[in-house]
Amino acid sequence: MTLAGHRTHTVVDSPVGPLTLVAADGTLVGLYMRRQRHRPPEETFGEPDPEPFTEVVEQLRAYFDGRLTAFELPMVFDGTPFQRRVWAALRDIPYGETITYGQLADRIGQPSAARAVGLANGKNPIGIIVPCHRVVGSTGHLTGYGGGLATKQQLLDLERGVAGACLF
Repeated sequence: MTLAGHRTHTVVDSPVGPLTLVAADGTLVGLYMRRQRHRPPEETFGEPDPEPFTEVVEQLRAYFDGRLTAFELPMVFDGTPFQRRVWAALRDIPYGETITYGQLADRIGQPSAARAVGLANGKNPIGIIVPCHRVVGSTGHLTGYGGGLATKQQLLDLERGVAGACLF
């Protein structure tokens, strides 16, 4: 599936560095970190326009301030049916908790697909809001994150501090 429509973007500062927000026809389709592994080319982001992102920015600020534990935003995902199933399952991982790639594969009904789940997780187009950072390796250790392991740890530490729970 490829999303068509008028694209716009804006860049906002965050505790994990600049975040590029991308919308198609006013609906969020991307949140990318500066050094993200699967970041699309800049020319696909459309023209600069902060207007479609007011609510996204407010919710991101509340998240980073520890006042928001679940995002409520309209989003559209550009990916295969399998990827979209993985990304939907990511949204069901509770704030302040982690699961393994194998557990995520179980949740989508494909227990032998942990590796494919990991690949789909890595291509999540709406990082942070769709919490791919909450997925860890089978031993509970941090593994792969498109925004870098230090950023993944920072996001998990933020949630652990707010939730008051041990993540591992």
